[in-house]
Amino acid sequence: MTMTEPSAVRAGAPDAESHILNLYRAHLSKGRATLAELFGSHMEVESSGAWLRTSDGERFLNCGGYGVFIMGARHPIVMEAVLDQLNRHPIATRILLEPTVGRAAEALVSVAPPGLDRVHFALSGAEAVETGLKLARAHGKHRIVATRQGYHGKTLGALTASGKEVYRTPFQPLLPDVRHLEYGDADALEQELSEHPGEVCFIVEPVQGEGGVNIPPPDYLRRAAALCREHGAFFVLDEVQTGMGRLGHWWGADLAGVVPDVLLVGKALGGGVLPVSAAVAGRKAFKPFDKDPYLHTGTFSGAPVLMAAVQGAIRAIKEEDLVARARDLGARLLPEVERIVTDRIPDLVVSVRGQGLMIGVELVEAGLAGEFLIELFNHGVVGNHSMNGSSVVRFTPPAVLTDSDVDFFLESVERATRDLVDKRARMPEGGH
Repeated sequence: MTMTEPSAVRAGAPDAESHILNLYRAHLSKGRATLAELFGSHMEVESSGAWLRTSDGERFLNCGGYGVFIMGARHPIVMEAVLDQLNRHPIATRILLEPTVGRAAEALVSVAPPGLDRVHFALSGAEAVETGLKLARAHGKHRIVATRQGYHGKTLGALTASGKEVYRTPFQPLLPDVRHLEYGDADALEQELSEHPGEVCFIVEPVQGEGGVNIPPPDYLRRAAALCREHGAFFVLDEVQTGMGRLGHWWGADLAGVVPDVLLVGKALGGGVLPVSAAVAGRKAFKPFDKDPYLHTGTFSGAPVLMAAVQGAIRAIKEEDLVARARDLGARLLPEVERIVTDRIPDLVVSVRGQGLMIGVELVEAGLAGEFLIELFNHGVVGNHSMNGSSVVRFTPPAVLTDSDVDFFLESVERATRDLVDKRARMPEGGH
């Protein structure tokens, strides 16, 4: 699917950009407007595959999007499914049976870890987290154990589990009885579970995304799952960002060889077209919702147009073998990114790490990460910052990158590091 020329938007681009910036300041967020100015106040107006276009006609390789675009933007299979449903029956009454939600659940279960065959659909990742936490509560697990630097969303329940105080403090008190442990420390988890047998909901990411692409020890999740079983804890695996092939496997659960009580899905589940999330659970874990369908509901949960996107997304990943492509691309990109930054800016880099198509470059300070993102943007690449790991620049490119896209990306990383060095060399001594 190709992009058309946005000539009508480009005709008055400077005035249009200024007007939109003023609308942000007046009605959305002054801080968000200031951030936009750091990136030249560009307006993204069109996207296709791995690329997006701004109102002034510039094109950028989208290696950001926080994990949403594993199949790129406007994938033809997803678009066809969504447009067909949009033209027939986009929103349901929720009183009668409706076929798309059943088929979407079947499709999601077909790729989920074995034994997870119950689905609750929602819209945002935070809503999926809330679903997991409520299921745990329904089973009597009133104590939440999560990890430092973990990110699970910003609704009050999800924020309770998120491990960054700067986001939590303004909204205290949150849910009671919460404990944050060091990510990857199975011994600390064992102690916590043994002190509170049968009381705990343990929620964790297979790889911390917003934490800065933090990868746990190889046996961490497997041991955590065993400890949860041993001590009667409820195990929620947050794969909102890592799932749907992002790590080079359908799920981080598959990579680790574990099956949680509840698997949380989001980001890529809507095929890069619509916002959809889900909690996928085993029958025992899901039993409270099985018994009473009105215990946990949402008006737009399972909306037909969203369910069409889910079916299209899963079909696209299967038919184009995007999980394997993510694994192969990640194996190709990670060592090249590491080579470039360690050659070009060795004194500014702490480490480069990744799994599949989630790659993090940790700089020595948060300000440098911001500078690096701007330099990447200046060379045509959109990356991510990491909210809970502010010194980490994160790349979450789509699995549909071509060889020329890969070359462009690596050349842009090289140029961005060169310009970062040049910029810092021009600074007065002691400047930042």
